[in-house]
Amino acid sequence: MDRLKHDILLRAVKLINLVLITIPFVLCWVNYYAPRTASRYYWRGNCLVTALFAILYLIYGRVYESFLVSLSRISEMIYSQFLAMLISDGVLYIVAWLLIKRLPAVYPMLCVLAGQLLLSALWSVSVHRWYFKTFPALKSAIVYDMRRGFDGLINEYGMDRKFDICVTASAEKCMENLSILDGMEAVFLSGIHSHERNRILKYCVEKDIRAYVIPRIGDVLMSGAKRMHMFHLPILRVERYAPSPEYLFCKRFSDILLSLAALVLLSPVMIVTALAIRLTDGGPVFYRQCRLTRNGKEFHVLKFRSMCVDAERDGIARLSTGDRDPRITPVGSVIRKCRIDELPQLFNILGGSMSLVGPRPERPEIASQYEAQMPEFRLRLQAKAGLTGYAQVYGKYNTTPYDKLQMDLMYIANPGFKEDLRILLATVKVLFLPESTQGVEEGQVTANVHFDKSREIKSVDGHHQKV
Repeated sequence: MDRLKHDILLRAVKLINLVLITIPFVLCWVNYYAPRTASRYYWRGNCLVTALFAILYLIYGRVYESFLVSLSRISEMIYSQFLAMLISDGVLYIVAWLLIKRLPAVYPMLCVLAGQLLLSALWSVSVHRWYFKTFPALKSAIVYDMRRGFDGLINEYGMDRKFDICVTASAEKCMENLSILDGMEAVFLSGIHSHERNRILKYCVEKDIRAYVIPRIGDVLMSGAKRMHMFHLPILRVERYAPSPEYLFCKRFSDILLSLAALVLLSPVMIVTALAIRLTDGGPVFYRQCRLTRNGKEFHVLKFRSMCVDAERDGIARLSTGDRDPRITPVGSVIRKCRIDELPQLFNILGGSMSLVGPRPERPEIASQYEAQMPEFRLRLQAKAGLTGYAQVYGKYNTTPYDKLQMDLMYIANPGFKEDLRILLATVKVLFLPESTQGVEEGQVTANVHFDKSREIKSVDGHHQKV
């Protein structure tokens, strides 16, 4: 009953947010845009436009995870809601343009956006305080096997207000006495083998304990299993990446259409960038580098040059160490932060060697290093490399290579237009997040990782994980 009450109250406060954000738009539409339409809008038409705005805001709000009161910081909620409002207002401004049949004034919509942003901030602060005052932190346990230090991640991401870690135990200790989980409201299962994990999961379900499972590679592969029935038995079929021909055709068509549109729209930015690079040191504008795509096929990725001409004059593949890398030029520093250096990859997409969405292409030399420690790393090559992808959107600058591999495999296991669209929309969000730009370059994350003979990867934050 407490969980039901929790869910009902959360839905209520989210509905309040929807109403608050919709009110400024409705006032502006009814009093400014609607009277100027070619055919006067009465209450039915106004209701239809209002409903369209509300639906768009809800859709984009969910894409950008705008309403995760218990899991997001206040700044994250405001930023996510701002993106949802900006897109929704922009779409309705275009609708007004079509109905009025001439370009309407934009300042009323800008005033709407400012009012919505203020209401969003007030709602986020108020609801955040209300939530943690009303619902105390969940009594939680961490059961680990190959990962230690998960409690440090909870504190690092500000989740200690949501989860009160009362028990930390190894899988072996937990299996000896499952009753140590009694009284817990949440349990984190961190990289536990399937046998032990399944027993703990059954116990959690029986005791009404919510379980959060950090998966292993096998679990991710199983997530894409197809449910079927044979021999009067339920069966899960797991196979290599094999999307439907219709999906592949439409995906390729979308890649061509969207990359062409992006090249046209962004051509002024690309021309200015090319001139800036050329005039700075007189070197070449573009940089070509060998990368891997589907089935290990090599191709040359095209990027704006952001480093000095002889950055790898000794022929050794080196990963970028970030903004402090002395090889990065002044222009390169700017275009990296804004992701402009990635734009020439639109030509790769147009040519068919890359897709808009997919695992990021890795250099053969670096890939071989990973595969020596993580043989599963080659499973990323089931799908065509992409300009953006699951790992780029949901990973952070300190996300380990093993975890990014799992994210890419999650995408490969469940291909579909809905997932592609969600990743493309979410990419807009991470473009302006500082913590995501720190890991924009291939290897900037992996430059902080070393390999050893114990098949263990150590990340910057000290967390360990066995491959």
